[in-house]
Amino acid sequence: MAAVSLRLGDLVWGKLGRYPPWPGKIVNPPKDLKKPRGKKCFFVKFFGTEDHAWIKVEQLKPYHAHKEEMIKINKGKRFQQAVDAVEEFLRRAKGKDQDLTIPESSTVKGMMAGPMAAFKWQPTASEPVKDADPHFHHFLLSQTEKPAVCYQAITKKLKICEEETGSTSIQAADSTAVNGSITPTDKKIGFLGLGLMGSGIVSNLLKMGHTVTVWNRTAEKCDATEHAAVKCDLFIQEGARLGRTPAEVVSTCDITFACVSDPKAAKDLVLGPSGVLQGIRPGKCYVDMSTVDADTVTELAQVIVSRGGRFLEAPVSGNQQLSNDGMLVILAAGDRGLYEDCSSCFQAMGKTSFFLGEVGNAAKMMLIVNMVQGSFMATIAEGLTLAQVTGQSQQTLLDILNQGQLASIFLDQKCQNILQGNFKPDFYLKYIQKDLRLAIALGDAVNHPTPMAAAANEVYKRAKALDQSDNDMSAVYRAYIH
Repeated sequence: MAAVSLRLGDLVWGKLGRYPPWPGKIVNPPKDLKKPRGKKCFFVKFFGTEDHAWIKVEQLKPYHAHKEEMIKINKGKRFQQAVDAVEEFLRRAKGKDQDLTIPESSTVKGMMAGPMAAFKWQPTASEPVKDADPHFHHFLLSQTEKPAVCYQAITKKLKICEEETGSTSIQAADSTAVNGSITPTDKKIGFLGLGLMGSGIVSNLLKMGHTVTVWNRTAEKCDATEHAAVKCDLFIQEGARLGRTPAEVVSTCDITFACVSDPKAAKDLVLGPSGVLQGIRPGKCYVDMSTVDADTVTELAQVIVSRGGRFLEAPVSGNQQLSNDGMLVILAAGDRGLYEDCSSCFQAMGKTSFFLGEVGNAAKMMLIVNMVQGSFMATIAEGLTLAQVTGQSQQTLLDILNQGQLASIFLDQKCQNILQGNFKPDFYLKYIQKDLRLAIALGDAVNHPTPMAAAANEVYKRAKALDQSDNDMSAVYRAYIH
């Protein structure tokens, strides 16, 4: 977007990272919020969301001058609701002081009534918006699932964002960054499986304006705690359609994605009664995002292609939070044309995608990635328990690790889970154990030793025997203390 002359209080279209241009108002930031330095930015509060961010001036356009253009290129129920919120704001502001506050959603009001109460601001002439950091820092407050987030946690998140220098736009397998707003495909998208990962993916597909039909494989529940009917209703409110069977979804959609738990579930979804295969006909596309073994995905590819369909495997690396944030890493293999057709979908759900060639390669790579992650988690737990039994402070161990070469968000989050005794699932323990088992089998198939993975697998099996299957993978810690 070209640079324009803007001032405090102006209504604008703001481009935030990989998200499409969104209507907002230039306001002053909270007093406690550190103001970036460098290129000029404005602090924008967005309509119809719980987001506000520092936006570079070249990523802003005046609202009225570009309204018609933006409405034409953007779709989706949330976008329309945001535009409606702007128009309502303008109606209220007509003939009154233009310094009115933006109407807030019920979620925001709930936040401001709780621990966020001190996190308020009012635009004033005495606080001009200063120049911003040369890096594009954005600060999201999309906390709809965790409205009672504390101010300390928010400022910590801001600090992390300020230290990042990489682009937030998706990077394709050829290393060419896809910049600009996401233009959703005009193809009809289906999605099968609304578990921890699938739910976040569907939410982001809808947010980016895709037409989505959803279905969940278990009638009674999506996961250990949430009912499918409730989750489906939420997506329907956001503009999704509800399919009755996998076959129906595939037959009515152009590209159908699936994300289920294991090889058996993946096969049942395709080959079972009213399964995917019954809806496949020439030209229909199926993308399996489940983490399974190469033999399973190869079998599924063969039956889909035998019916004239197109197949792509696209397992994802990440967890529930990354899925919700649209920051997954996607490993794809199979039909290269289908991979390209999925471009806008992959941009909506992930930060990076890799195309790895023929079917089976993505499955193998995904198992290796999760083998490393699962083994590392077991080592973290082992170190924390050894510290405890030798009279060392676990918190001090974490502080030391966080200052060294092993420092990472993963390390910090999983150690915090253990220190706080909070094992709410972000990546189910039973699934990382499944991935370790499959990775070991992959090594066996090529006569390659995997002793570290084998040792970690035994610890996870012990944790499962202690009823930790439906907890987060960090609950492997409990295998060491029992």
